[in-house]
Amino acid sequence: MRKLALSDEILLKIDKPARYIGGEVNSVMKDNEDVDIRFCMCFPDVYEIGMSHLGIQILYDMLNRLEGVWCERVYSPWMDLDPIMRKERIPLFALESQEPIKSFDFIGITLQYEMCYTNILQVLDLGQIPLHASERSEEDPIIIGGGPCSYNPEPIAEFFDLFYIGEGEKQYENLLKLYRKCRSEGASRSEFLKQAGCLPGIYCPQFYEVTYKEDGTIGDFVPTVPGMPQTILKEIEMDVTNTYYPKKPVVPFIKVTQDRVVLEIQRGCIRGCRFCQAGQLYRPVRERDVEMLKEYAVDMLKNTGHEEISLSSLSSSDYSHLPELIDFLIDECNKKKINISLPSLRIDAFSLDVMSKVQDVRKSSLTFAPEAGTQRLRNVINKGLTEEVILNGAREAFRGGWSRVKLYFMLGLPTETEQDMRGIAELSNEIAKVYYDTVPKEERKGKVQIVTSTSFFIPKPFTPFQWARMCTKEEFIEKAYVVKSAILEQLNQKSIKYNWHEADVSVLEGVLARGDRRVAGVIERAYRKGCMFDSWSEYFHNDRWLDSFAECGVDIDFYTTRERGLDEVFPWDFIDCGVTKDFLKREWKNAHEESVTPNCKMNCQGCGAARFGGGICFEKRDG
Repeated sequence: MRKLALSDEILLKIDKPARYIGGEVNSVMKDNEDVDIRFCMCFPDVYEIGMSHLGIQILYDMLNRLEGVWCERVYSPWMDLDPIMRKERIPLFALESQEPIKSFDFIGITLQYEMCYTNILQVLDLGQIPLHASERSEEDPIIIGGGPCSYNPEPIAEFFDLFYIGEGEKQYENLLKLYRKCRSEGASRSEFLKQAGCLPGIYCPQFYEVTYKEDGTIGDFVPTVPGMPQTILKEIEMDVTNTYYPKKPVVPFIKVTQDRVVLEIQRGCIRGCRFCQAGQLYRPVRERDVEMLKEYAVDMLKNTGHEEISLSSLSSSDYSHLPELIDFLIDECNKKKINISLPSLRIDAFSLDVMSKVQDVRKSSLTFAPEAGTQRLRNVINKGLTEEVILNGAREAFRGGWSRVKLYFMLGLPTETEQDMRGIAELSNEIAKVYYDTVPKEERKGKVQIVTSTSFFIPKPFTPFQWARMCTKEEFIEKAYVVKSAILEQLNQKSIKYNWHEADVSVLEGVLARGDRRVAGVIERAYRKGCMFDSWSEYFHNDRWLDSFAECGVDIDFYTTRERGLDEVFPWDFIDCGVTKDFLKREWKNAHEESVTPNCKMNCQGCGAARFGGGICFEKRDG
């Protein structure tokens, strides 16, 4: 019987000890004698968030199917356990074996969002592993990062040995085979990393050198070792039907953020919103076969005991077999009293009909994401949603019994005017008006509830808006005030509740998203000052971050408010995400011309993703 890393005394002191004891349903235990490579998947946030991440479940299942490999998991210890581990010098441990992560061969860290960067240092520090790749010895594990933030790995490059650019199904087995080969030949850590950096999709930052111009922009980015690629093309799984997917996902003992079976129905998105990074990174769109999805849905529900199933994709309405899959799930789930969750649906007649069958209308709210308050600005961002479509969707929803609507917008988008900001309030008011015009007085159950939320626009790498300037904290707050004031002027103001995101967090995220290697010192300095769990508002310390920027001599405005020239070399330009820079430039120009680009099903725009040889690029189009 395995011994827990934490004593009963410690477990009784902390909140939710189940975060740290492992042993969950479907977690994988292996005999050490049958294992020659130990791999630990890490999500650098609290257990409940990490356990809800589909990518780790897929990689955990895949790696544990490989002979001789045992993949375990680790998450960031919460703020109650962290000081105890430091005081008692308890090394951070993996859940399955309860053994220190420093004894593993690899630690694979998921980079899902920029605000987890200080937690990466927490994991390494508590794991008693040197923070800097250059300081690690032959005894230390190889630290590899992957996920959406690896598409600009430079702000955290010095903390990682390797980055995996792309989808994990493609190259991990080859990487582990290379590791075995190097170990059997007695090769050094450095030699393994040199060879690993020549594998497709693998980036080894210590073998690249950056030079800067006098104005602070990048002059050059070159490999320092012969054979290293100048450009790294993302790895992508084109056959998403016949690949790894867990039929037995790990089931936590405690409630987590996504406490349900997650069925990924497709990858990629046809829509081409100009602010959306995922819509570019995951091109081309690749659908899973509907028969495979039906089989997996049944098996996963049986193997987990979950009482809800959720369809995962960037735009579920665009999945070509959605009606067939929904009919199957409704039939299957009704028999077993299982709920169906359908995020990322466009609000049209079909979606509302489906949702009325699978949701308790009285309890649920509908979500619209117009993103911008006026049609002009929706054209700028290429959001294919007209006011007429939004109001018709709301009308159909109110007729169907819904009385709560959530609206999501962004403030600070390129070319935004005061009229665009006021448009957020006016559109919210129009939707409330539709309710009172549509639902007879005697059928209303109180006022309609419109919850209008604004986040602040952050330009992300590999989007047409990567050249855009970002607003200052003061500008963001001023914009939120304009919206709030405009809502107070509306006839239906009492039906509208307005929320906005924290401006300082958005500014920091903007720096980390488009930063270069000079930002690493700031991240480390902020961590040393106690910054962790920065995405949790109660633990975000903006003053410590500002002090860290000042002490490191790094100018925030250089990374945020400065509009980039079209010829500037970006920190991420050595990565090829499949979408060409020429296409992104074309879309940046289209944005300024308020020109709408048709979606991939209507007309191919020549973005570059056709080179992968499959997916929607080779399907018959509607138009």
